[in-house]
Amino acid sequence: RKAPVLRRIEYRDQQSGKHFSFLSNNFHLAASTIAAIYKDRWKVELFFKAIKQNLKLKAFLGRSRNAIQTQIWIAMIAYLLVSFAQHLGKTGWTVQRLLRIIQVNLFERRTLKALFSPDKIPIKQEEAQMSFLL
Repeated sequence: RKAPVLRRIEYRDQQSGKHFSFLSNNFHLAASTIAAIYKDRWKVELFFKAIKQNLKLKAFLGRSRNAIQTQIWIAMIAYLLVSFAQHLGKTGWTVQRLLRIIQVNLFERRTLKALFSPDKIPIKQEEAQMSFLL
């Protein structure tokens, strides 16, 4: 069996200055177009990696195509809503921290505004740890 003919594309990212090499079997598109396609694909990979890490999407609950698609859509919607809340918020918290706060307070009756607002009451240093009387 004969090896396929491939095209090597060299690309330097303007923003980061990093150098990339791509292999492609597409000889019709411009090198810059193929580099942009790979860059977009990598963004999708990073997005799904973040969803898997932050939303614990390790295994699917169902086996049908519809069940898997539904679970992915729900995870994407949840992640995007929390990302949007992070963007609007002024706390500087990461998406992961916001998701953890939601998980811990899932059954509490608090508004999202109250949930994402940092505590106004400072904790005294001596009260920051549990003390035991012996």
